[in-house]
Amino acid sequence: MMPEQRPRRHFHDELDALQQRLLEMAGIVEELVRLGVEAFLARDSSLVAWARNEDDKVDELETEIDDQVFELLALHQPMAKDLRHVISALKVANDLERVGDHGLNIAKAAKRLSELPGMPDLPELQEMAEIARGMLSDALAAYISRNSGTARAVILRDDKVDTLRGSLYRILLTHMLEEPKRISPSLEVLLVAQNLERVADLSTNIAEDVVFLVEGRSIKHADLRAPSTDDDEEEDDEADDREDDGDH
Repeated sequence: MMPEQRPRRHFHDELDALQQRLLEMAGIVEELVRLGVEAFLARDSSLVAWARNEDDKVDELETEIDDQVFELLALHQPMAKDLRHVISALKVANDLERVGDHGLNIAKAAKRLSELPGMPDLPELQEMAEIARGMLSDALAAYISRNSGTARAVILRDDKVDTLRGSLYRILLTHMLEEPKRISPSLEVLLVAQNLERVADLSTNIAEDVVFLVEGRSIKHADLRAPSTDDDEEEDDEADDREDDGDH
């Protein structure tokens, strides 16, 4: 092995280790959101202690990933695609930590709701939960597979979650005006809806980071998030190749 190849191989070994920690974090967060939503819909108060423990694990993993990222940046000073891999991992870890917080919030709301008067079925909330969880799962799958097409599809689903939250707000407002005893449980439902909306927003962030990672361009705040043209992609690849040539 040529001497200049050893540092690069060492860098990629460390990058693989970073990705593994990120995947571990993602698995915990997905389960935290899934069980938090199920607990709320079932008015199950038993998961709060478990959810707190899982959220603590997520916080510890984020700290560990932060340390790994800063070490990679300091020791290897990556460029081009390598730098995008490292920065994207840092951003995704931050978003996952925040998703974990929202999963814990939902579990806490389930405990409070279990002590309040009952509410009629709210299919809008269930649909919100299904879409938000699906967005999170697909955004993470897109990150793992480096699939910007899947990531763009996730982004397009965010508007549906926002629409459902607006519909749910109007329905709950009607319930609260008609039956004051439903004010407290309705407020808990609204809180969960807000947390689900944030899960969808953070999933959108992850999806946007996937596009940045794969295509080398930011699509945040873009009105039209159409796939890049072949010519644009060739220019990005050529730019990356030029940076890589001067990297090592």
